[in-house]
Amino acid sequence: MAKNFNKKIISVAKVVIPLVIGVYLTWHFYNAMDEPTKEIFFKAIKEADYFWIFLSMLLGFMSHLIRAYRWKYMLEPIGFKTNFWHRYHAMMVGYLVNLLIPRAGEATRPALLYQTDKIPFSKSFGTIIAERMFDLVMLGIIFLATIILSFDDLIAVKDIIVDGAPEAGKEAQSSQWIINSIISVIAGGILVFAILWFKVEKFRNKIIDFVKDVLNGVFSILKSKNPFQFIFYTLMVWILYLLFFGICFKAFEQTQDFPINGVLIGFIAGTFGLMFTSGGIGAYPYLVGIVVIYFIGDQFEAQQHAEGIGKALGMIIWLSQTIMMIILGLISLVLLPRNYKKESDDKMGAH
Repeated sequence: MAKNFNKKIISVAKVVIPLVIGVYLTWHFYNAMDEPTKEIFFKAIKEADYFWIFLSMLLGFMSHLIRAYRWKYMLEPIGFKTNFWHRYHAMMVGYLVNLLIPRAGEATRPALLYQTDKIPFSKSFGTIIAERMFDLVMLGIIFLATIILSFDDLIAVKDIIVDGAPEAGKEAQSSQWIINSIISVIAGGILVFAILWFKVEKFRNKIIDFVKDVLNGVFSILKSKNPFQFIFYTLMVWILYLLFFGICFKAFEQTQDFPINGVLIGFIAGTFGLMFTSGGIGAYPYLVGIVVIYFIGDQFEAQQHAEGIGKALGMIIWLSQTIMMIILGLISLVLLPRNYKKESDDKMGAH
């Protein structure tokens, strides 16, 4: 009884804690602005050119389609043929779940694919872990390119976000509190895992079997008949990620000539924001806003103008992608149970 109660508490905490942090950051994001800054913030949102925002959403949608198509190159080497729409809908529902429970979508995707295509959970989950590893490599390449192009600016932005630089004020202290909280949660999780590993043999054996299946999925790409196509689609996904982020800067007159290195730093900051809270709520617009403020601050005599515009852009980018994710996720939730024809993959592209 107590064991089940503890599991429920942990499950609730996984949802509530990131959500509370996100709500707090959203409140702080807005409350930190004085009245003139708020006026500039809302005016910027009202006067934005939403053609670029809708184009960004279209590019984001294309990246999801390509990502779902790419997934087959990881499943086929381990002996499973799947339907494109099953993969796509499972992926989008997973993204929808991630908005509520961080990282839970990674478990939702293989669970749904098991229902539609009868692929063992651990095997398809292994391919998702592999997918994340390739994502990490791509993010590392972008980060390295940013260091080469703009090391000084990257360090300056890092100081504002993390180290509590004078110009960051209370906002930097909030970021440090979040980072410390995340480190504490991770350390606690490692401690609990270590205790179970050494004290509960059944738990240890299940983990070993699970890891074997996961590794099989991780190395599936090495067995693929089309490794270069997998690499090509991976590059396409990340090019689209950069494009749908960067093209949003065209929506504001003040950021139309935003430097490429600034876009890269903003992209990295936003990616970290997605890791902090559920769906990046609060953290994503806050971190992207800081980057924009840093780069356009010299355009204005009053800091309120840069702050209002920077935060407005960060909010629009996050909100547009979140709304798109919710809509597509809900559509997929409705359509997933359908039985699609096996040849649907052929319609998406050549094998």
